[in-house]
Amino acid sequence: MTRALFISIVLITASLFSNAQDTVVLSKAFILKDAGAKNLQVKIAEQSYLSAEAGYNQTKAIFLPNVNLSYTAITTTNPLMAFGSKINQEGVTMADFNPALINDPGNVQNFNTKLEVQQPLLNYDALHQRKAARAQADAMKLKMERSAEYVLFEIDQSYMQLQMAYAVVEVLTKAKQTALANQKLVTDYYNNGLLQKSELLNVQVRVTEIDNQLLYARSNISNASDYIHFLLNEPADNVIKPADTLSYNGVPGFSVVLNDSRKDIAAYKKALEAHNNMALSAQKKSLPRLNAFGSYELNDKRLYNFRGEGYLLGLQLSWNVFDGLKTKGAVQQAKANYRQAEQELAQYRSQSQLEINKTNRQLTDAAGKIDLAKQALEQSQEAYRIRNNRFGQGLEKTTDLLNAEMQVTQKQLAYHQAILEYNITSSYLHFLNK
Repeated sequence: MTRALFISIVLITASLFSNAQDTVVLSKAFILKDAGAKNLQVKIAEQSYLSAEAGYNQTKAIFLPNVNLSYTAITTTNPLMAFGSKINQEGVTMADFNPALINDPGNVQNFNTKLEVQQPLLNYDALHQRKAARAQADAMKLKMERSAEYVLFEIDQSYMQLQMAYAVVEVLTKAKQTALANQKLVTDYYNNGLLQKSELLNVQVRVTEIDNQLLYARSNISNASDYIHFLLNEPADNVIKPADTLSYNGVPGFSVVLNDSRKDIAAYKKALEAHNNMALSAQKKSLPRLNAFGSYELNDKRLYNFRGEGYLLGLQLSWNVFDGLKTKGAVQQAKANYRQAEQELAQYRSQSQLEINKTNRQLTDAAGKIDLAKQALEQSQEAYRIRNNRFGQGLEKTTDLLNAEMQVTQKQLAYHQAILEYNITSSYLHFLNK
């Protein structure tokens, strides 16, 4: 009795605590709406995509000019620098050609304003690097979208687990009502001297066990609700209650052939494309490069004056004829990376098909398990009805009645568990076929 009183106090305390949180009824469709945009995992994947996109934008430098503006002030007694500064300032006179002045010019100042422009014209290796960056950004975008699809599956799974938690509470609540009815009947028999006290204690123990199970079942509701809030990246200010109950809708038809356009596989293909372009870029490094350059300068001996203007324009054709086999090694490495990515794609395809085949068999097994669980539940209910009638006639022991009632509860829970396993497997197979 002391233990039963303790459990009752704990249950009342837990009930008061849970009432501090509001319960809100939500449908699965409402929860899934915009869930992908809220989830932190998807947001992290989005930043990875934006980073890759920024890397691609950097490759625009192979088409656009590089412009640099500088302002430089110097003071020098170096003969060559001093004479050159005077020439740039357009201030050379006949007196400056005096050998003594040339050799010992004294302190000369120069203020240089310079605008430099470099314009790439033809860089074959950079073109392939740009293509590789584009493919990499596309791969990251596909990964982000696949992450969003997985989050939707995870929320769907969590919602079904929440449905299961409520179903467990419902089953245990009905079991407690039955146990209390049996306790009243056994108490009456005991008071009339028809049963021993040990049989009454067995019934009371059964009620206490159900109270204990209800305590954990209600905690599971809060845990499942909190996890959905976590997936939605929102505070767990309330307890979510599903708008619909856990149910079995029959065996749907799913394709057992891997969808080769699935976003994660498409991401692998884009990564393979990126490796291919990096290999081509390494090969094209041995080709000549053509770039244009130009500059415009102003030189003066005073800080705020700007004269002595001049410009320089040119084209540069460069060809790295030999770099100590560095390019050859880079080509070999890039080709090896491409072959590795190719093999990883083949392995991932094979693993994905294997997962589809396994999950499809699990779905069939889960459907069969539901049928067997339903039969076992019906049989246990009939067995309990018979034993309950016989107990009322004094033909059954209390322990037999309790075992039969306990078996009904176990089979009800097993039936709901079978439905949960089927629904989760079905949702996962839908995700694999998406």
